[in-house]
Amino acid sequence: MRIADLLRAKGTAVATVRPDTTVTELLAGLAEHNVGALVVLGDEGVAGIVSERDVVRRLNDHGPDLLNRPVSSIMTKVVATCTPEDSVDDLSRLMTERRVRHVPVLTDGKLSGIVSIGDVVKNRIDELEHSHEQLQNYIAQG
Repeated sequence: MRIADLLRAKGTAVATVRPDTTVTELLAGLAEHNVGALVVLGDEGVAGIVSERDVVRRLNDHGPDLLNRPVSSIMTKVVATCTPEDSVDDLSRLMTERRVRHVPVLTDGKLSGIVSIGDVVKNRIDELEHSHEQLQNYIAQG
């Protein structure tokens, strides 16, 4: 299965913030969209990604002053990305190797979706259930 197939099922909406957004505003956005990460969009496109984990780790280092800092000061700047043509299996390997849970999808360098580890796991469960049903049908007909 390709990433395009996942996006067709889940949609292409992506919650984003600007690099100058404060961490307080970021937290409000995470809560509003009920997501674990937001893509940071700058003037040139994807500038980074920032997750709940980034906030927690930096909060430990900087204390409550972190809340007034810009997202650009805590975001991950080297972002793992994929394309709609990539396979879900390749994305799963990428997520495991890079230890990331959210991967923006780029089409011709522009943001066109996002895939989370939850999306990948749901897809794998669906595939296993389908295989299980096929095996049951095969045994029942045998």
